[in-house]
Amino acid sequence: MKRLPVLPTLIVLLAVAAMIALGVWQLQRRTEKAALIARATANLDRPAQPLPPRIADELLFARVTATCARVEGWTMGAGRTANGTSGYRHIAACQSPTGQRFRVDMGVATDPKLRPVWAGGAVAGTLSHAPGGPTLLDRMTGHAAPPAPMIVSDVAAPGLSPSQRPDPASLPDNHLGYALQWFGFALAAVIIYLLALRRRSR
Repeated sequence: MKRLPVLPTLIVLLAVAAMIALGVWQLQRRTEKAALIARATANLDRPAQPLPPRIADELLFARVTATCARVEGWTMGAGRTANGTSGYRHIAACQSPTGQRFRVDMGVATDPKLRPVWAGGAVAGTLSHAPGGPTLLDRMTGHAAPPAPMIVSDVAAPGLSPSQRPDPASLPDNHLGYALQWFGFALAAVIIYLLALRRRSR
């Protein structure tokens, strides 16, 4: 019987170990996500509180109040109204009287050419994260910047319809599927390599 090739075997073992580690990490993330969803669901019915200086995941979906002293700009993206109609939501980049920066979803328009007229003021709504965020690689390497906080306003700007309130059910919870994929990749790698060794021995 031929000796096992050292370098290819080492490479396969390292790859399999990495896949298994990623699968275990996804299972850990699943536990963390379940706890996050439970906290977010409990936040829905809590009394409104002033927007804190530092936004943590524990505050997601809580009701908050803030003052937009200055609107620094607008962004537009896909959204839905409170009654489920699709459209274009308008997000204002705000600065508070103390200099804190946050974003406010001021509502949805069906006309993409509409430009909201809103100069700021008191805001009350549900705390969420602004669209976009760190990539999977950023999170794995520890270089992920904190997501930008965003308030989904209860009251829309003139000409807009109120946006759909954030729902904890919308938080993705697909970590079990990812874990099973990584474990499957590891098993497939082992089987393929064993078949390759068997063919080599012949």
